[in-house]
Amino acid sequence: MTYILAIDQGTTSSRAILFDRTMKIAAVAQEEFTQHYPASGWVEHDAADLWSTTAGTCREAIERAGIAPADIAAVGITNQRETTVVWDRKTGQPIHNAIVWQDRRTSNLCTELKAAGHEPMVTETTGLLLDPYFSGTKLRWLLDNVEGARARAEAGELAFGTVDTWLIWRLTGGKLHVTDATNAARTMLYDIRKGEWSTNICDLLDIPMSLLPEVRDSAADFGMTRPDLFGREIPILGVAGDQQAATVGQACFGKGMLKSTYGTGCFALLNTGPEPVTSQNRLLTTIAYQLDGTPTYALEGSIFIAGAVVQWLRDGLKIIRAAPETQGLADAADPAQDVVLVPAFTGLGAPYWRPDCRGAVFGLTRNSGPAEFARAALESVGFQTRDLLEAMHADWSGADDAVLRVDGGMSASDWTMQFLADILGASVDRPEVKETTALGAAWLAGMQAGIYPDRDEFAKTWALDRRFEPAMDDATRDAKYARWQAAIAATQTVT
Repeated sequence: MTYILAIDQGTTSSRAILFDRTMKIAAVAQEEFTQHYPASGWVEHDAADLWSTTAGTCREAIERAGIAPADIAAVGITNQRETTVVWDRKTGQPIHNAIVWQDRRTSNLCTELKAAGHEPMVTETTGLLLDPYFSGTKLRWLLDNVEGARARAEAGELAFGTVDTWLIWRLTGGKLHVTDATNAARTMLYDIRKGEWSTNICDLLDIPMSLLPEVRDSAADFGMTRPDLFGREIPILGVAGDQQAATVGQACFGKGMLKSTYGTGCFALLNTGPEPVTSQNRLLTTIAYQLDGTPTYALEGSIFIAGAVVQWLRDGLKIIRAAPETQGLADAADPAQDVVLVPAFTGLGAPYWRPDCRGAVFGLTRNSGPAEFARAALESVGFQTRDLLEAMHADWSGADDAVLRVDGGMSASDWTMQFLADILGASVDRPEVKETTALGAAWLAGMQAGIYPDRDEFAKTWALDRRFEPAMDDATRDAKYARWQAAIAATQTVT
């Protein structure tokens, strides 16, 4: 048994990647699924789509690799976080579409809870802020708005889970209702210091605790897959939310190590070690990973729109046909035009946390066109990342010497990564292995299965593809960032 099957269930697609004994990719399969937007600011997935595309891509990857199920030692799972699923324990049928992490429908509830003075308790317990981003208020909404849901929940008939829990339930044929500590830490229901579900917050949100899954380490026994799925039972031995899995895949095991993943959104995690650091600048305190019963903590900054801004150029404005075209357009943009795009399509994330904000464009002239929009879109990712890193430096002195390791789809854009280094005034390292999220899940499972090296040896395998060094002069950097800050301030005054 020399392969690990990594499931990477994301916001827009499900992927399965087979890694061999040397942690090299042997086969990949990917399938997109439909996004549902039932109202402004609402985003949903059909949970059945999440499952069917996951199972289908797993089978396809095994077939492409030309291996037998007996060759697979274990399964690792990484997933879009905070997305909320509730299903019937007997039938396995979801009671409603999954409510996606981007969804803002519970903004008013969060505002009411803040006004009532509950946010300090929530932050102290969970490391999170009162925001629609997290699972807790989404779960409350489902109980309040799906007919009969609350009574069924109180009767113990329903189960709640983030996407990892939903997939494990389906993979094991309903035998296990479990999650890992990194996903639990994103629900706004989990006490990250005590390592248990918070009765205080469940009482505050009127959530029956019988809904909640058992929490395990990131490398642990998560059950066996049904034998009919892949031809035999395969143990599930690793689980982590996508951003934590990328932290692991980037081997950010030391205090002060920092990674930023550029997918649909952008998420920067700074390893702060065995003690949680409380942010004074509206970052999140979260669990980076948990091994052998011991959590390692991180400061996290969450940007809701990163790669999604390129999708908007393609699908909304229709000024590009494919993402790589943005680099050529950005190079062709008029340097005399200072167009700034604030992509707050679903609100502003860290460090602002303004779910009510919407996108805005500043500095348009009669000559502004596709090239200027493309440049502004790519630059917005760098500006938002600087916002996060400025907050991290203010929160914790251990961040001062951090070198940023990047991954995710947008990290392949040399233009974007160079601008990122320029606007940060710091080095940006891109690894040889771009699939760090799936690699993190694979390593957790493979290490637990005994076929991959331990933490220290795994860290030695990290290899640099390219280091981007800042080439922008200080005056230009400061002027560009000042324009961004002015745009952000203006955006927050109009809702």
